[in-house]
Amino acid sequence: MGNRRRVAERRKTKPAVIGGMIAVVVGGAGIGVYALYGSGAAADDRTQNTSASADQKPKVKTGPLSATEVTTTATTFLTSWQQGKVATAAAATSDTKAATTLLTGYTKDAHITGVTLTPGTPTGDKVPFSVKATVSYKDTSKPLTYSSSLTVVRNTSTGKPQVDWVASVVHPDLKDGDTLVTGESGTPPIKAVDRDGGELTAAKYPSLGTVLDGLREKYGKKAGGKAGIELRVIRGKDADSSKSKDSDKTLVELSEGTPGTVKTTLNPTLQAAAERQVKTQARSSVVVLRPSTGEILAVANASPGFNTAFQGSLAPGSTMKTVTSSLLIEKGLASADKAHPCPKYFTYGGWKFQNDDKFEIKGGTFKASFARSCNTAFISQAGKLDNDSLTNQAQQVFGLSMDNWAIGVPSFDGSVPVQSAAQKAASLIGQGGVRMNPLNMASVSATIESGTFKQPYLVSPTVDNRTLATASRTMSAGTLSQLRELMAYTAGYGTAAEAMSGVYGNVGAKTGSAEVDGQKKPNGWFTAYRGDLAAAGVVQAGGHGGDTAGPIVAALLKMGG
Repeated sequence: MGNRRRVAERRKTKPAVIGGMIAVVVGGAGIGVYALYGSGAAADDRTQNTSASADQKPKVKTGPLSATEVTTTATTFLTSWQQGKVATAAAATSDTKAATTLLTGYTKDAHITGVTLTPGTPTGDKVPFSVKATVSYKDTSKPLTYSSSLTVVRNTSTGKPQVDWVASVVHPDLKDGDTLVTGESGTPPIKAVDRDGGELTAAKYPSLGTVLDGLREKYGKKAGGKAGIELRVIRGKDADSSKSKDSDKTLVELSEGTPGTVKTTLNPTLQAAAERQVKTQARSSVVVLRPSTGEILAVANASPGFNTAFQGSLAPGSTMKTVTSSLLIEKGLASADKAHPCPKYFTYGGWKFQNDDKFEIKGGTFKASFARSCNTAFISQAGKLDNDSLTNQAQQVFGLSMDNWAIGVPSFDGSVPVQSAAQKAASLIGQGGVRMNPLNMASVSATIESGTFKQPYLVSPTVDNRTLATASRTMSAGTLSQLRELMAYTAGYGTAAEAMSGVYGNVGAKTGSAEVDGQKKPNGWFTAYRGDLAAAGVVQAGGHGGDTAGPIVAALLKMGG
């Protein structure tokens, strides 16, 4: 929080008392001296009054902000910022230091001048405002216009209203730790093309905005282009590493650079179809791969501001049972056509687990449990596994959770941490500490289809001679055969059957639903393959995977195989 100043409460005293004190001090010096140095009653009274006054703390205002407080605080901040009075503007916020740094850089480093800030109509404690300014660098300048907002809060220590400081107040694309800089971009622009040579743009493919930023950051200097002059968001470093989680972003291009060309593996037909499919479900994401090579053929997000498909970190729910099943089969704890328990409940590590709608399968096989996604069939095996069994399987066979994928843009490789007790059991069904995204789960299906993990990639490793990640071992032929049988049966007769209807050939699928605290509906997952095509998708807070992500994935699989 910023500097907090305590303002003493004004105290009103009766005029007669004030007049009397003045008369005593001015009209009788002897009495005044006695009060200071004597040992009589007057001295005692003075000490008591002073002590009582010191112990009385000023009252701190609490409660909701009034409309006047919100408007006045917002006006003070915006007016001071517009007039270039950084100290005054920063003092009106909850973090004076951070506000001073960013507002100073707004003029000094970003070279933004002629700022006009126009407040809109407040909604409660939130005040929207528009920004009009000019970005200038040397002899080049361009207009800058955008909208932002601020929120007014009450300081809990002083009771005063203040602007709740976050970097996005200055510009909506800023996150805390980011900076704005205008100058030679340092990184030349790129012209990204699909596998057929067609240009890829965010206007044509909205989901590729963050992908194009990542491609430029990694390949701009290597692709032979020349840098231009730009206003850019320079991302701050991740607190846990020397790298930023997000790519830098161009806000205004003052003068064009010369782009270099970067070829990707994207299939234009599948990419266009993926963009259409994610529009059918809010908060959906999908990835399509070629299992035989690892090439990424399509990636799309309904909310393109963040690339959930590549960088999301979400519990994958029952789609993780694909990995768990390979582990159980390898260890002889399950076999596709052998009997396997699926009770209504199973308690492990102090937690009582249950199946969806508390169903049970009496006398059923492991294949039946997999196809219907029976949680307790997997939880019941937790006690027979080591704490690191699932972690080792994910890393050694599926190439996950080792933080070493190099796909060509920022991505998350999944996480399967070593866990114990109830958390270990929850991990077996894709909950607990397990985290994935559609890229990871599409890769799992691709590994099952091809029999070998091939690290997904968006740009061929021959472009920059980078080394792709590998898995240390493959599944045995017997395990792989049974795992494919499980997925094929689920696609034809299990929870994935409705979505996969009409998807023919060598197919396999698995549904998933992951509970998330605070969500009424679970995240719906779906991973599947058809021939030399594998895909996975998630619909956050959408419900069951077969109903939400399933149709998206199946529609894309129908296009090839």
